[in-house]
Amino acid sequence: MFTHKDIENRSIFVINGTKHQALRVSAGRLMLFDTKKEKAITKLPFPKILSLIIIGHTTLTSALIEKCNKNGIPLVIMKPNFKPVFYYGDMAEANFLLRKKQFEYPKGDLSIAIELIKNKTKNQRHLLKRTREKNDKVTQSIKMIDTLLPTMDNVSNYRELMGIEGKIAKHFFEAYFEFTDWKNRLPRVKQDTLNATMDIGYTFLFNYIESMLRLFGFDPYIGVYHQLWFRRKSLVCDLMEPFRCIIDHQIRKSLKYGTFKPTDFELHQNAYYLKSEKRKVYTKTFYEAIISRKSIIYKYTQQYYRCFMGRKSVTNYPIFDYE
Repeated sequence: MFTHKDIENRSIFVINGTKHQALRVSAGRLMLFDTKKEKAITKLPFPKILSLIIIGHTTLTSALIEKCNKNGIPLVIMKPNFKPVFYYGDMAEANFLLRKKQFEYPKGDLSIAIELIKNKTKNQRHLLKRTREKNDKVTQSIKMIDTLLPTMDNVSNYRELMGIEGKIAKHFFEAYFEFTDWKNRLPRVKQDTLNATMDIGYTFLFNYIESMLRLFGFDPYIGVYHQLWFRRKSLVCDLMEPFRCIIDHQIRKSLKYGTFKPTDFELHQNAYYLKSEKRKVYTKTFYEAIISRKSIIYKYTQQYYRCFMGRKSVTNYPIFDYE
């Protein structure tokens, strides 16, 4: 299991794979090799790698996988459209006491779930307060949050909490992205360029949160809020909720500054996909936003782990305040 010092000294490395690239182990280092030019592109020391994320197509070796396993490095493989296809990492898979507690967590207990959604909602309110546009939609959304936030403590079932969360989210997005002619949030449908951008950002955040959870040995499929579905990593969905504001703010900022543009996407079969030549820009932008808070996210996960293992009161669970 990594320590706080490890998190501070290690970095996530993202590699945009191409047809003529291969990942190898050379002199105890990770080497990105150009098979066409027969030369090394870069070399990375394994002790400096927190997580290795490969986007696109490249070649891996068994020696590389063994080295990643030995150094506790999660390996994430994505398609060029950022859809995860493979995750490897068993750094703390043997933490059976933690997983036993996950399975024993009372079904229908919403105490932790309520705190996660309250945390997410407070960060949404903070983002709205930070905007320079003080129009009617922003003002009304803040008022709605102030009205609905206290009601979360009184919900009696999962669907009721979901309903409040959904209502707040609808008004938050309408106000926060009003300048983009916002329509509605439809995950994975990619009906417009903004929804497609959100899918990309949330995917990066999802993978990072999963890496943190696996460091402590959590079963990512057993959550406290999102229900158990086949192949859905419910706990990852749960713990990324307070941190979605990182992606939301970065998208708004990048659109305002012109870093992200609608022309970065192309329409294919009624869905918008990022152009390959723009992949590096979006990858760099999102990961810089996440990595700038890597220590905070690690400490949050660590405190969550300690509280969950100790069956502590929800008042002791961590809070992420976006600043």
